[in-house]
Amino acid sequence: MKKILIPLLALVVMTGCGTANVSNTVSSQSVSSKHDKGYTIGYKMINAEDLKKNLYVIASDEMEGRDTGSPGQKKAGEYMVNYYKNLGVSYPKALGSYYQKVPSEFMKKRGGGNLPDSENIMAFIEGSEKPDEIVVISGHYDHVGTKNGVVYNGADDDGSGTVAVMEMAKAFQAAKKAGKGPKRSVLFLHVTGEEHGLFGSEYYTDNPVFPLANTVVDLNIDMIGRDDPANRGKQYIYVIGSDMLSSQLKVINEEANKKTHNLELNYKYDDLNDPEQLYYRSDHYNFAKNNVPVAFFFDGIHEDYHKPTDDPDKIDYKLLEKRTQLIFTTAWDIANRTERIVVDKK
Repeated sequence: MKKILIPLLALVVMTGCGTANVSNTVSSQSVSSKHDKGYTIGYKMINAEDLKKNLYVIASDEMEGRDTGSPGQKKAGEYMVNYYKNLGVSYPKALGSYYQKVPSEFMKKRGGGNLPDSENIMAFIEGSEKPDEIVVISGHYDHVGTKNGVVYNGADDDGSGTVAVMEMAKAFQAAKKAGKGPKRSVLFLHVTGEEHGLFGSEYYTDNPVFPLANTVVDLNIDMIGRDDPANRGKQYIYVIGSDMLSSQLKVINEEANKKTHNLELNYKYDDLNDPEQLYYRSDHYNFAKNNVPVAFFFDGIHEDYHKPTDDPDKIDYKLLEKRTQLIFTTAWDIANRTERIVVDKK
């Protein structure tokens, strides 16, 4: 997650804008039994072991802290692309590859100093009935690199979100292979440059592969593998922004939570006046300012945040599994409901 707070004046300008119960209960609108079966197939694919396996690679010393445009980040990106290839999950046809170049010049103009060219990475599963409507599941795969010879592995920030996005792609793909894939298309979006200024998500929303008017939601994941001091040992997740633009999204997520692990959904930061200003500090904000409903999933500021001690051995993998299953369930509902969720708030 981006560490530097946006100045308050800038915000004023910008705000013009356990075991799961895998039941057949559905939220708000009924979906067909075919899609309930697809949900069950996908849900069961999400597991702590695979999340751990991928995170120990993404957050290894070999990736050198994944600073924006660095060789280590590119190596992590290659691992992710090969993962998607092995799953049989392709990229958006309009993009022509898994990579969307984010030019150095773009980042420099927005305060990115001398960052080199970098890339967003995208995998894509086309919907069976409403392929032009896009559900985005996002997370940033960059971190802060190496300082004074010490690698900042960023296992939680945002290795946890990165592997959660990868795991959900596996889940949706399993449903699709069984002939029970999502009605709407799903874009698995790994953005770069978040730590330096939300650059990758800004570049995507300035240069969308799919029209933002067709983008139904962005479910953004940035740090979901740990707990913070205020919630030590609890089964919880912070949810930010889910009712800022749509009256339906928060309800859908809460019903998904009841359907799965009934985590404590903490809305402490779901306040535009909160001093941490977290609504503005991760990649969902670039979608929100373009009137796309968002929900940001987050575990809080813990003692290893932006320190070299944010390592994969400190992740609570069972809790990471539960949180990933919750977000998958939310995404599944949105991707399969009869009508797309409304945008009825400003």
